[in-house]
Amino acid sequence: MLDRRTAPAPDRRVARATGALYLIFVLIGVCGFLLIRPHLYDVTDPVATLSQLITNDSLARVGIALELGIALSQALVALWLFRLFRSVDVVAAGAVLAFGLVNAVAILTSAAMLATAQTVAGDPSLAPGGDAEATVQFAYAISANLWGAAAIFFGLWLIPMGLLVLHSGWMPRPLGWLLIVGGVGYILSAFVTLLLPDVGAAADALTIPAVLGEFWFVGYLLIRGARSLDVSTASGPALSTPNAI
Repeated sequence: MLDRRTAPAPDRRVARATGALYLIFVLIGVCGFLLIRPHLYDVTDPVATLSQLITNDSLARVGIALELGIALSQALVALWLFRLFRSVDVVAAGAVLAFGLVNAVAILTSAAMLATAQTVAGDPSLAPGGDAEATVQFAYAISANLWGAAAIFFGLWLIPMGLLVLHSGWMPRPLGWLLIVGGVGYILSAFVTLLLPDVGAAADALTIPAVLGEFWFVGYLLIRGARSLDVSTASGPALSTPNAI
């Protein structure tokens, strides 16, 4: 790992592109998971879920498209984060890439489950045993649990991201620590949700540092880019290496 004072100067164009992709990823996630899904999926009533999917077919298909967009945008963000930070620590940057891709695959699988539910809603005869309500509810339950399990890898991708912020010296150090704490919180939230299903508010609270850290990280990349340290504190001029893949 390179010393903070001798880390190669960041490419601000790559930094801002990474911030833009991350912002797209966050916005798609908010629209798809937090806004659209609650209008379609009734956790306690399979009949209501099927009815909502039939009545709101276009909205449901937009939700599936957004779910695909989440997987696509996270894969791109993971790649661009690797491109930005690989000169700092290739192992930590590779971990961000790997954990991000695993999380993207989980969301991609969730999108496939939502698409399956919508296909059955459009043609109930395709449901096993002819029970369209149970099939649709089952598909949405799997999708929700995929999101819950994927929280582990989302937390894992925030931890090396925070370490890279700390070791690069390009961003405020408190941001790095906030991302690390947020990553740990996300991992814990996956276990709290599983082991203590009646305390959902506690699991949600564990993810607050991650949300704050992500918005700070995105905002910093978009507004400030990534700034190299003042070279007067270093033993020599900052190194400069290309950030092309």
